Amino acid sequence: MSEERSLNFIEHIIEDDLKANYSKEDLRFRFPPEPNGYLHIGHASAICLNFGLGLRYNAPVNLRFDDTNPAKEEQEFVDAIKRDISWLGFKWANECYASDYFQQLYDWAVQLIKDGKAYVDSQTSEAIAEQKGTPNTPGTESPFRNRPVEENLELFEKMKNGDVTEGMHVLRAKIDMASPNMLMRDPVMYRVLHKSHHRTNNDWHIYPMYDWAHGESDYIEQVSHSFCTLEFLPHRELYDWFLDQVYDSSKLRPKQREFARRNLSHTVVSKRKLMKLVQEGVVTGWDDPRMPTISGLRRRGYTPDSIRNFADSIGVGKRENLIDVSHLEFCVREDLNQKAPRVMAVLNPIKLVITNYPEGTTEWLEAENNPEDESAGSREVPFSRELFIEQEDFKEEANRKFFRLTLGKEVRLKNAYIIKGESVVKDADGNITEIHCTYDPESKSGSGTEASQRKVKGTLHWVTVKESVPVEVRMYDRLFTEASPDTHKDKDFMEFINPESLEVITGYAEPSLAKAKEGDFFQFQRLGYFIVDRDSSEGKVVFNRTVPLRDSWAKLS
Repeated sequence: MSEERSLNFIEHIIEDDLKANYSKEDLRFRFPPEPNGYLHIGHASAICLNFGLGLRYNAPVNLRFDDTNPAKEEQEFVDAIKRDISWLGFKWANECYASDYFQQLYDWAVQLIKDGKAYVDSQTSEAIAEQKGTPNTPGTESPFRNRPVEENLELFEKMKNGDVTEGMHVLRAKIDMASPNMLMRDPVMYRVLHKSHHRTNNDWHIYPMYDWAHGESDYIEQVSHSFCTLEFLPHRELYDWFLDQVYDSSKLRPKQREFARRNLSHTVVSKRKLMKLVQEGVVTGWDDPRMPTISGLRRRGYTPDSIRNFADSIGVGKRENLIDVSHLEFCVREDLNQKAPRVMAVLNPIKLVITNYPEGTTEWLEAENNPEDESAGSREVPFSRELFIEQEDFKEEANRKFFRLTLGKEVRLKNAYIIKGESVVKDADGNITEIHCTYDPESKSGSGTEASQRKVKGTLHWVTVKESVPVEVRMYDRLFTEASPDTHKDKDFMEFINPESLEVITGYAEPSLAKAKEGDFFQFQRLGYFIVDRDSSEGKVVFNRTVPLRDSWAKLS
């Protein structure tokens, strides 16, 4: 983080604590994902916040998996989360799991029962929910609220040992059924689940609820600041109440503070909704390049720097807002502009014949790899009589504002020569099948001749017909047509799926791309940024479009 910029409100909290009763050695942060899905762009902001604080204050940051629901959690998701955080460029101090603390949490829960601060409730979940009351009316106490301690201990042990069915009992904290904060109305601490856990197998049949496990895990790890999103603000009172029950004044007490989500337009980040997209085949998987998951963005061609820069640029705040996805796209364009080698590819080809160029001749022309990077060097590209150009780069008749190729006018072929449109060849239906032109042999780029200095208004990219390489190109676009697809009360978010979010075409690329490997990224000149997909194989290169060179949606809005 830059030392020159002003502090955000999270950093102000830390600075105030350092002035009051914390030392820098006390600082410890954490990122606590639940391994029930893949991380998405919203998680990336939280990752960058917590790990960024670790870098700023030279403090450790734990990666702690909130693995308290074996019904939804899998090792696959654990591995994916670790892979994504590492790819973003961050290192965690300790790899922790809430399941590491199951025994300690259980022991503390037993002590709460002995202290008369927790009880086993044998009502149905529906009855418990009904007795919670409303924000304006107090709740009703459970008929089991004053069960004898010994009976509670006996039932809780049976729950732990798997001697009761799911839903028969829960353990609740005994707090205040009249509290204005409904989360304080005797919250559930444990439920029975007869599911195999990805780490503890079948050792446990009870699993702690988030509010009980989270704060106590922070305390066990001696996390100084527990930063979470704004929906957890009402949970802070419960977080503190649970800490009060176990807190030892000789240890550091964690502090929960909240920041606002930064929502991204034209997408959804609910894991349930992302799962639906996968299960219904709208996308090919969690890492489909249209998904807002970090793995999807990586496969799309986003770079770690672009995502970190995006997170840093939107900052943290106290109010939720919607960030236009065009800002994320700007960040990756800005990064790839500095890093991506320039190459030529034609995606919508039409044949161009230079009638006065020698037949059977192939000339190798020097082309700069990246004008933004002097160390990138240059390469050679083949040039010959028959080329492909983009169909939209030619009009048989055009007005003065059309600066590409037309009959009777000149344009430059990138890194090559100035050509002039002369005639066209059409099929029986009147469609143009070939463009015939002439070239000026003295106008070769970089040759230093007077003709090479001649100014023309248009420059076109091209590839040779003979030496070009056919490539599969997946033209990805935004997955949703609506900026906020999941905020409509009367419509399902699936109704806003963009039917044109993927177009698969065959393009033609310069021959150097035949050797491109998975993960290599390029700028296709005048077209956009592309990355080699993992579906590539020997003799077949598959490219994913990351973003066009310009925001094509801006003119539609």
